[in-house]
Formats: sequence, structure tokens, C-alpha cells
Amino acid sequence: MVQIGFKSNKGIIRRNNEDACFVIPGSDVYIVADGVGGNNSGEVASRTAVENIAGFVNDNDIRSNTTPEEIFAFMTEAIACANTAIYSMGTGQARYKGMATTVVMAYLYHGDAYIANLGDSRAYVFRGEEIRRVTKDHTYVNELIDKGVITEDEAEVHKQKNVITRALGAEPGVQPDFYKLPVNSEDILMLCTDGLYGEVGEEKMAQILAQGKNMNDTCADLVDAALMSGGRDNITVVCVRV
Repeated sequence: MVQIGFKSNKGIIRRNNEDACFVIPGSDVYIVADGVGGNNSGEVASRTAVENIAGFVNDNDIRSNTTPEEIFAFMTEAIACANTAIYSMGTGQARYKGMATTVVMAYLYHGDAYIANLGDSRAYVFRGEEIRRVTKDHTYVNELIDKGVITEDEAEVHKQKNVITRALGAEPGVQPDFYKLPVNSEDILMLCTDGLYGEVGEEKMAQILAQGKNMNDTCADLVDAALMSGGRDNITVVCVRV
């Protein structure tokens, strides 16, 4: 049994919401995307991503895959299907040229969370009183951190901190990263766009997640915290309590 909540808000500064999310409770699949591109095409990219991945999940039996290798192969195919759709639109129609989107996808199966990501939308797990980031951002500044060029504190204020190095729809093929972790009873799996974690620190997130509210109220509180901190980007969050 899981309890699910989700919330999306365009924020205070942005005129439209280029984030998208999709939950498929019957399959225990959860998706968050954050689109990029001019002329509202980021909105089209993120929506196309979640709809295509959800469509693939609904058209194919994800639960027929029982090993980690099979599950990640299924997720790879679902993401590749979405990538093809976005890339085709971006190369075939001038108004969609250059559009792309981040994506983070999670699947719960037999006590484990299987997670795939591209870009800087993140997955976290909250256990006890502690929050832990699961995914690694595909960003320019993260590459600089890995190479020891800058520190994490310097990355926070770097002029190019929003430059993503991997995205859905940017290239003909994609290489998501994959993660598998055990989930315990009362754990909360959280997927979110940078509009949340860019405004709300992990300590504050943990305080909100620890309040024991239902997941919809928890998501609303997280979004409210991001708005109160500036709301400079679209904000989307999905929370799943096991």
C-alpha cells in the first residue's frame, strides 16, 4: 500500500508552467519532468515526456519484468520512446526547435524503488528524520564539482548552474542514469523539479516531510515553502509514502 500526493505551481515569476507530472497508481510508476525551450515549447516537451512514458507503461506490462536488469531495460525503452517523440517534434517543427525536458521516473516493486533520471529533476528518500538525495544532476556545474574545479557552495551561486548536460529530446538517443534502493514502511519517496529544491533546503524539506500529514497536504506545504522563499521557477513535487 502506498499513499500518493502531487502538486504543481507555476511559481511567482514565470508566466506559464513548463513542469509536468504523472502518477500511475495501478503500476506504482511516478514521473516528473521540467521542460526547456522558447515559445512555450518547454511545456510541450515536459507534457510529451510524461504522456509518452505513461502510455508506454499502460500499453506494456511493467510487472512482467522481475529482475533489475529487465526493469531497467523496460524503463530505458519507455524513456527512449518519449525521447523519440520529443526529438522528432523538435527537428520537424520550427516552433518546437531546441525543446527538451528533464525527467525523473520511479517504479516501486517488491520493496525496492527503481529510479531513472535525465537532467536536474531529482529523487529523494525520507526515512526517520533524515532526507537523502538519490539522483545525481546532469548539469555543467555538477561536472565541475566532480572534477574538483568548484565546491558545492560555489555551484549554488554559479552563473551557469541551470545549464543541463543531459535531457530528453535534445539528442536522437539518451542515456539515463539508474538507481535501485530498498524502501521501508513509512519511507517517503519524493520526486521534484529544481523549482522546489532551488528554493527549499534539505533541512526544511525534512521538517515538512516529518510532520506526518497526508501526502497531498505535504506536497502543498512543500510548494508553499518554495513560494515563500521566492517562487522564482515552476515547482512540481510528487510524494509517495510506502
